[in-house]
Amino acid sequence: MRSTRLFASALTAAMLISVTACGGDSGGSSGGSGDSGGGDAPKIAAVFSGTTTDADYTFLGLQALQSAEKEFGAETTFSESVAVPDAERVIREYVADGNTVVWTHGSQFYDATVKVAKESPDVTFIAEQDTQPADVPDNVFVLDRNFHLAFYPLGILAGATTKTGKIAYLGGATLPFSYSEVHAVEQALKDSGSSATLTSVWTGDFNDPAKAQQFASQLIAGGNDVVLGSLNLGMVGAFEAVKSEGGGKTLMTAKYTDKSKLAPDNYVTSVIYDFSVMLDEILTQVEDGKTGGYLGMDYDKGISVQEPANVDKAVVDQVDKAVEDLKSGAIEVERDVTPIG
Repeated sequence: MRSTRLFASALTAAMLISVTACGGDSGGSSGGSGDSGGGDAPKIAAVFSGTTTDADYTFLGLQALQSAEKEFGAETTFSESVAVPDAERVIREYVADGNTVVWTHGSQFYDATVKVAKESPDVTFIAEQDTQPADVPDNVFVLDRNFHLAFYPLGILAGATTKTGKIAYLGGATLPFSYSEVHAVEQALKDSGSSATLTSVWTGDFNDPAKAQQFASQLIAGGNDVVLGSLNLGMVGAFEAVKSEGGGKTLMTAKYTDKSKLAPDNYVTSVIYDFSVMLDEILTQVEDGKTGGYLGMDYDKGISVQEPANVDKAVVDQVDKAVEDLKSGAIEVERDVTPIG
């Protein structure tokens, strides 16, 4: 596993240059201000579960804060590597520090966010979820990631690409959003008439490259020639597996950011997420006097599919058509969170 650890270290080091301006110690915080600040500029605090050098989900949160600094003159601060049991305390500290907007980047923080929001009506909160929850306080914006929409085109791609008729989903934890991703792939296979079989496994940890490499190797040994990855730092290990196992012929997709450099010959695409689009929209609504609401991400708001590589042009065209049909409403993806296995 030494090569996996080295690869992860190299990836983190490469991203460090990009985030130095707004960095922060693990578990600590850092702030900055934009060029157009003023008396009414928002003071935003973010709670992150990972580190901003992960080239993944947390880094996307940092990018959104940087956009808010530029576009709204916001003063920003954040905490990294916050564990769920600590979230309520961190949120309360940010409220006490006078932040006008508190954003918790991850659905695992939802309950803590809503609890503090009910006690802090003068502060605007942004909480992430994978549905449209009921009984949301008036001062909470719910940001729905809609992962099921993101994975539907990957199902189309996998069904059209596989040579063995066996494809796999490699996830981190058995959570409702993960189930919805798998069911979306199943719907895509059915809609496209594919006879491919789908195997779904979870490593138990989104950020463990060693476990991801082990599980991916097992999937490849089982004949799965397309693997749909839904991991964070674990993707480093998964890509190590596809490069070295099964003659290096297995193809893999990723999530959140471009990960093509991890395995150029095996990488197909990633569903790209842009949280700056959503944070900017929320801050615009705040400027207009709105304090809460529901915003769902979609292919016009923060979700996109990177142009596929290492597949035939006909497959690329099928993926493009699926995305366009999702945009137009010609295809509706059921949000099915039924547990699997």
